[in-house]
Amino acid sequence: MNITILDNATLAKTSLTCIEQLGKLTTYELTSPEQVIEHCQDADVLITNKVVLNRKTISQLKKLKLICVSATGTNNVDLEAAKEFSIAVTNVAGYSTPSVVQHTFSLITNLLGNTHRYQADCQQGAWQKSDMFCILDYSFNDLQGKTFAIIGGGTLGQGVAKVAEAFGANVIIAERKGAACRDGRTPFEEAIQIADIISVHCPLTDETRDLIALNELKMMKPSCIIINTARGGIINEVDLATALEQNIIAGAGVDVLTKEPAELSNPLANYKGNNLLLTPHIAWASTESIVRLINEVSLNIAAFTKGESRNRLV
Repeated sequence: MNITILDNATLAKTSLTCIEQLGKLTTYELTSPEQVIEHCQDADVLITNKVVLNRKTISQLKKLKLICVSATGTNNVDLEAAKEFSIAVTNVAGYSTPSVVQHTFSLITNLLGNTHRYQADCQQGAWQKSDMFCILDYSFNDLQGKTFAIIGGGTLGQGVAKVAEAFGANVIIAERKGAACRDGRTPFEEAIQIADIISVHCPLTDETRDLIALNELKMMKPSCIIINTARGGIINEVDLATALEQNIIAGAGVDVLTKEPAELSNPLANYKGNNLLLTPHIAWASTESIVRLINEVSLNIAAFTKGESRNRLV
């Protein structure tokens, strides 16, 4: 069985032994759109994180039996075409929850404590020049007692809620925008109006695209910080840059953008204010998460070869 990984760079040089034991493994660090057919031609099994496998490509891969998406989202694979050509598709869910939760709080605690600003001052010698034993130039705020609104009450949202409660925050789960409010939820508009911290953990859909734009940002407290470790496009990036620049909200931590890698023209990538922490889509990628991901992909392949259905989408 020929197994091909199309974007091995996304696996951060982690050991592939568990996959190598299943067949002949070929790896490509990256695969451009022009290289897809060439790189896929001999594969019985393809592993892709972000490389697009569209109908045109899938229709030309006569040997292909299984596509393993090494991620949760499968928008890079034409599932209808895979079904039409009798190609199985699997994904992996839940592998990165601890990593995403941890990174979410890394962003939150850095923003609340202005850690990034204090670190920069120390590197520039400000502490050495201080007249007293500490520097208190920037605010440092507790998470305890804050109203912590979560948008997206799934596995990730629940994981974040658990940690927020451990910090002593008052956690609320926002209802879907415009939906009747279920027990245990807070209406969307009310949630964003009363929140001190908002953390986004919902998928990107037609319903959630531009879920938070300038109108919603203006509803928030001026002291509010918002975090997005979910998907780019849920928060309107132009409007968020405006809100940060005009101090409509206090700060934001963003790990995802609408187009990745960041475009040179992206307003958040170009933003110079110290009330934004921007990280390059790393929340999912702890060493432990990638090990779990690779192991899950290998188990998906092994199950397929035995005629078993595991994490099957098609």
